Amino acid sequence: MNLFRSLFSARRQFRHYARVDQAGICRAFKHCAQRPDGAEWVEVSEQRLTWLNQPLPFSARVTQHSVRSTRGPLLTA
Repeated sequence: MNLFRSLFSARRQFRHYARVDQAGICRAFKHCAQRPDGAEWVEVSEQRLTWLNQPLPFSARVTQHSVRSTRGPLLTA
């Protein structure tokens, strides 16, 4: 029964993060549900071991989309 329930339950979405130093060099990877603490962690589209100790490609970074509230009107007159 637990197997059946686990097939249809909502799963946490894990994301990929790369730790980038001040020079832009990738130092570590992390795969977790929440953003790690610290400004040096950036979200990336995937993890590639060839990026370690190399400059992180700009195309690897996931762009942060701004979240707009849908509660109010767009324009007020």
